[in-house]
Amino acid sequence: MNRIKSLKITMVFLVFCIMISAGLLTWLCFLFLYSAGIFSIPVLAPIISQLIALFVSIVIGTSISAVASENILKPLNQLIKATKIVSTGDFSVRVKELSSRSEIADLLRNFNHMAEELGSIEMFRNDFINNFSHEFKTPIVSIRGFAKQLQNDNLEALKRKEYTDIIINESERLTNMSANILILTKFENQRIITDQTEYELDEQIRNCIILLENQWSRKNIEINLNLEAIKIFGNIEMLSHLWINLIENAIKNSKDNGNITIECHETLDDIAFKISNDGNGMDDNTLKHIFDKFYQGDRSHTSPGNGLGLSIVKRIVELARGEIAVESKINQGTTFTVKLPKV
Repeated sequence: MNRIKSLKITMVFLVFCIMISAGLLTWLCFLFLYSAGIFSIPVLAPIISQLIALFVSIVIGTSISAVASENILKPLNQLIKATKIVSTGDFSVRVKELSSRSEIADLLRNFNHMAEELGSIEMFRNDFINNFSHEFKTPIVSIRGFAKQLQNDNLEALKRKEYTDIIINESERLTNMSANILILTKFENQRIITDQTEYELDEQIRNCIILLENQWSRKNIEINLNLEAIKIFGNIEMLSHLWINLIENAIKNSKDNGNITIECHETLDDIAFKISNDGNGMDDNTLKHIFDKFYQGDRSHTSPGNGLGLSIVKRIVELARGEIAVESKINQGTTFTVKLPKV
């Protein structure tokens, strides 16, 4: 509203300047004509003075308006052309920004920011499609290859069992990936959290740990708990996905015979959840992309996972209007901290 008023004041001031300029020049013309003796004839004086005033006002007003409109409309015309280019799907276009702090300068800067964001979204969409295709294609090709091997009647029983286990594992990988994509899509399209109820958060976290017992017991991982008795108001199913994915990620990136510490406590304003492991840790480049879809720090894909778990985690935290932070050092482990508002 203040910016609109500022623009109106500028336009009023511009018109005022045009009128003052026209009046001053008209007065100078009158002064010249009086000094030349033209106004010495009484009959002609009123007519000539009105004609001169009208002519000078038209010339001065038109000239100043033309210059002013050129300066105002030039960036707007540039913006119109750029908008047409963006509408065709080309987000690389940029407009020349102004150094001033006017409304038009803000409009140009905001357009460039919008085009940059749209370009990032388009790039992210293309990467998502490429990664999605690759992640689905890999297990399908593996299943098809080993299924063909099973058609060999002379295949040894041991090899047959090995190939069957691979097919089962790859099938489970596809199933988990499909389920995670559906969950992520659901949360990304969601704007409001529904079906909220008050429940005991510490008990929910314990249940999630028990649910994943096969995974952490297989690696002989010791789970250290420090959970306060906390009641939270939220969507039980959604927050369950949050804790499961964080714990699963900690297990996946822990060493055999390692340790995982899970803490949860309540402050005046929020509820803080922290999970740490003593695994290999992550470098700075991995930390930058840790929440990207299909991104895996383990490029060899030797560890289980599909790179969607932490994307789900981040989206749930955003929906809950919370915060998430990651700290990690190579060979020193990783710590995830989640803060959720009480209300």
